Amino acid sequence: MNAPGSSVLARLEAIAGAEHVLAQPGAREACAVDGVAPAAVVRPASPEQVAEVVRFAAAEKLAVVPVGGRSKLGIGGPPQRYDLALDLTRLDQIAHYDPGDLTLSVDAGMPLARLAEKLAAHGQFVPLGAPWFQSATVGGTIASGVDSPLRQFYGTARDFVIGAEFVTGAGALAKSGGRVVKNVTGYDLHKLLIGSLGTLAVLTRVNFRTFPLPALSRGFVAAFATAQGALELRRRIAASPLTPVTLEILSPECARLFAANRPGSLAAPLAAPGAWFHGEQWQVCAGFEGSEAVVARYARDLTRLAGEAGAAGVQIFDEDAQPPVWTRLREGLPLLLEASPAAAIFKLSLLPGQFAAVFEALRAAAERHALACALLARGCGAVYFALLPERNDAAALARLAAAAATIFEIAAAGGGHAALLFCPAALKRSVSVWGPPRAEFALLPRVKSAFDPAGILAPGRFAGGV
Repeated sequence: MNAPGSSVLARLEAIAGAEHVLAQPGAREACAVDGVAPAAVVRPASPEQVAEVVRFAAAEKLAVVPVGGRSKLGIGGPPQRYDLALDLTRLDQIAHYDPGDLTLSVDAGMPLARLAEKLAAHGQFVPLGAPWFQSATVGGTIASGVDSPLRQFYGTARDFVIGAEFVTGAGALAKSGGRVVKNVTGYDLHKLLIGSLGTLAVLTRVNFRTFPLPALSRGFVAAFATAQGALELRRRIAASPLTPVTLEILSPECARLFAANRPGSLAAPLAAPGAWFHGEQWQVCAGFEGSEAVVARYARDLTRLAGEAGAAGVQIFDEDAQPPVWTRLREGLPLLLEASPAAAIFKLSLLPGQFAAVFEALRAAAERHALACALLARGCGAVYFALLPERNDAAALARLAAAAATIFEIAAAGGGHAALLFCPAALKRSVSVWGPPRAEFALLPRVKSAFDPAGILAPGRFAGGV
């Protein structure tokens, strides 16, 4: 639909209200995905309105992309069709919260930062320390599947989402799981929606298990001359009784970017991190929490392990210094994206035992294709690798395409797989962001058909053409 017809707009206005159906160029372009803008933006106020909009779209064969804070629309393939943007930011309330039971039910359009403030008043939080934290919404964070440094201890959303309410591609209101852990029965259908980019259903509400805020938290940074030293410390920590909340490995290039950059895409600027990141060395960053005795033990044991691994220096930072360091680790993706006009960021999922060989191969691939690079790895197995050309031109895109093929091969050789999370839209015309087809891709159209029989929800955004 190149331009919304008057009858289409009238029907949408009857559902959501005239002031909540936007067809102006600015509103449409704000919801563009890889340069493809919708014909109109609809802002429903309830799950029932969401369902009515989707039923209308299915009847009219209009393609719908759910949006929230719009910070992660660059993830995934370009949409095959895109007629309506379904803006869920009016669904922004806490539907149910029982601090005593550590359970929460919250609307998909609730901003992460506002949710964190409300839970902190009760001494609790949800470990969704995702990038673009100030502007991202709950639903967008879950649908995009991005993780955070807190994954090291708390896991991903799959580990603390206990239920969800959603609208299928047929416009049916549905739910999966429950509001409390003991009532969660049946198939965990809601877990299929995590990372699905809105291709299966429109999330309207998410149920979480909440966690107590720590009494004390501290941070730790150890610097190493080589990647081998940093990986040796990671190995020693994994073999010890220690269970840090976060455990990140930064290449020297990544550390240099983290120390200097303050991305303009964030709602609030990042505070300067002090002298914690060293641009000529590899860094291992860990966060730990607990009572005074526990954090003292962590500081002592981590310092000892770092010395045994050959660290060139160790720093322990307290709660005053921790926020600038933590926010830069949390906001790693925006920092990397804004370091280049044509940044391409890969996510590799690997066993940590493959890190040494993969790190070396990735950096060699970047050098071979004359591309600057930066690497950030989570201790549990996720590796973010950014290629950072100086220009966004045809020559740079050709080098990125050639490097992408190599990186997909490196991930497969390491027993894992890779996805190209963010890159210039032009690159997606020559590179599949999901890498070479895998066996499980054949199942995806069947899952898509079960949730979205008319194929109207974000078509083409996910792997396998889903």
